[in-house]
Amino acid sequence: MQPFTTLTAVAAPMPMQNIDTDKIIPARFLKTIKRSGLGKHLFDPLRFDKDGKEKPDFILNQEPYRKAQILIAHENFGCGSSREHAPWALLDFGIRCIIAPDFADIFFNNSFKNGILPIRLPRAVCDQLIEDSRMGGNARVTVDLDRQVVVRPNGEEIHFDIDPFRKHLLLNGLDDIGQTMQHATSIDGFEAARRQSQPWLPTTL
Repeated sequence: MQPFTTLTAVAAPMPMQNIDTDKIIPARFLKTIKRSGLGKHLFDPLRFDKDGKEKPDFILNQEPYRKAQILIAHENFGCGSSREHAPWALLDFGIRCIIAPDFADIFFNNSFKNGILPIRLPRAVCDQLIEDSRMGGNARVTVDLDRQVVVRPNGEEIHFDIDPFRKHLLLNGLDDIGQTMQHATSIDGFEAARRQSQPWLPTTL
């Protein structure tokens, strides 16, 4: 998993409530267990019409937001089904951070596990950032995870809270497998000792 340290990027304003996982990645695209290739279907019902043509009024179909790495939204982002394909699609598109007043719990947890930083900030602050982002490509937002601040284009720093353990995992790029591999030496030692003390047990399952 790619570490998340400091990100300075274009932020796309999406002032919508209840953006559910079926809007993020519709169920008909959940035919893969790969994490790559889903970005082209991100927000499919919002980005494309029934003929597959781009809707020009949708924010991610406009410059400079086609390359946005930050989304700023309203309440209850990621509600709906628990599909992990939702953060996969966001990450594959290039989104590394989502700022909103609150998130659906499962989506919130899945985001951390896949290297996306979800930041909870009050609605009024989100609205300020949305207005900032509407200024275009020069109005870049900086997210500094180590210092736990979002920096507006005017230089104002906004503090955000994050669980210390989740912060550690993101800063070091550790997903569930990465956490396990940190203990590889101890695991190998345990397995070697078990083979010596219980040689009748199978070595593989």
